[in-house]
Amino acid sequence: MKIENALQLARSNLAGVSDNPLLDAQVLLAHLFRKPRSWVRAHPDYELKIGETEKFTQDINLLATGYPLAYLLGQQEFFGLSISVTPDVLIPRPETELLVETALHWLEENPHKIQIADIGVGSGCISAALAAHRFDLQIVATDISYTALLLAKRNFHKLGLLNQINLVQCDLLSALAVQFDLICANLPYIPANTLNGLQVGKSEPWIALEGGVDGLKYVRSMIASSPDFLSPGGALLCEIEASQGRAVLEISRTTFNNAQIAVLPDLAGRDRLLLIQT
Repeated sequence: MKIENALQLARSNLAGVSDNPLLDAQVLLAHLFRKPRSWVRAHPDYELKIGETEKFTQDINLLATGYPLAYLLGQQEFFGLSISVTPDVLIPRPETELLVETALHWLEENPHKIQIADIGVGSGCISAALAAHRFDLQIVATDISYTALLLAKRNFHKLGLLNQINLVQCDLLSALAVQFDLICANLPYIPANTLNGLQVGKSEPWIALEGGVDGLKYVRSMIASSPDFLSPGGALLCEIEASQGRAVLEISRTTFNNAQIAVLPDLAGRDRLLLIQT
C-alpha cells in the first residue's frame, strides 16, 4: 500500500467520524514513520511495509469507532507543549487554553503572587503551561486519581518542571492546609444524562467528565470551599460548561460577598470560565 492509497482508505473510513479525516491520517502516518507531516505529504508514492500497513489499518479502524487520535498518538499539543496522554486522563482541549491565558494575564498584573493550586490536574497540562511561562511559580497540583498523578509527574519530568510543582492525591482541596494566591480548576462539569449521549463519554474517563445531575457537583463544592484557601487579593479560575454561566454566578455571589465575579466567554462566544477575584 502506498501513502496515497493509505490516505484514501482513511478518508473513506473516517468520513462522518472525523472533522478532518485527511489531517488525522497524515498525523497518524507521520507518527508511524517518525517523520514530520510535511514528509508524508511529499512522498505519496512511498510503499508501506507489511507491518506498517497492518498497524495503520488497525489504527484507522479503531479511530472509525470514535477512539480518540490523541490516545493513539499518546500525546496532545496544549499551549505549545507536547503533553503525554493515556485513557486514564482527559485529553487537553483548546478551550482550556483560555484558563491558562487568563491565569497568566492575572499573574502579570499581580507579579508577587506566585503560590498556585491546580485542582483536578489530570494530565498536568494547566500546571505545565503555567510553570513553563513563569519559572518563579510554586504550584500544588491535586487529583483524586493516582494514575492521573503518575502521568502528570511524567509530563512535568519530561518538560523539566518538577522543581516547581508538588503533587497531592486528594479530593479537590481536602488535603491542603495552606492558602493560595491563585486557584485554577478544570473539574468534571458535564451532567450525567448529557454525558450518556456523548462520544466523549465512551472513550474518555467518566471521573474526569461527569459532574452529577446538573453538572455542577464539583464546581459548586469548589466555590464553597475556596474562600478558606484563597489568600487576600487572590483569585479563582474555574472552567465551566457553556450553559452554566448564570448558575455559577448565582452560586458565587452567595459564597463571596465582596468579590469581583465574572464569567468569561471562549472564542466561540460561549460561557467558559468563572473568574472570582477577592
